[in-house]
Amino acid sequence: MTGTTISPYLFFGGRCEEALNFYREALGAEVDMLMRFDESPDPTPPGMLQTGFEKKVMHAAFRIRGIPLMASDGCDDKSKFDGFRLALSVSTEADATRSFDALADGGSVQMPLCKTFWSPCYGMVTDRFGLGWMVMVPGPMG
Repeated sequence: MTGTTISPYLFFGGRCEEALNFYREALGAEVDMLMRFDESPDPTPPGMLQTGFEKKVMHAAFRIRGIPLMASDGCDDKSKFDGFRLALSVSTEADATRSFDALADGGSVQMPLCKTFWSPCYGMVTDRFGLGWMVMVPGPMG
């Protein structure tokens, strides 16, 4: 199956541009492409967009530490992240602490960074956009 990929596509319910700016600052994200609904070569079907979403992000491609992700505002402000977390593996405890603290700014901590049987430094945090993260330094179990 050459050429097959699976990529996270995140819907920020009208806060995509704010989220991209936050991830740039917090994690060094790089935005490769961004298109707004009103820039699309094809018009959005009538009634599809919530009023006021015309200038919102239709599609963005970005990378966090080289890992590709995609994002959008979605068509309304009803998006929520549920049932998954993004796992961010970093090489040092200092980097884990920096990343964790940046993601926790305006968010909430579910499990503070600590040593576990699978990682010398692991924690769970939900950022200000409601996106859950697991930040870790890989341990001997990989």
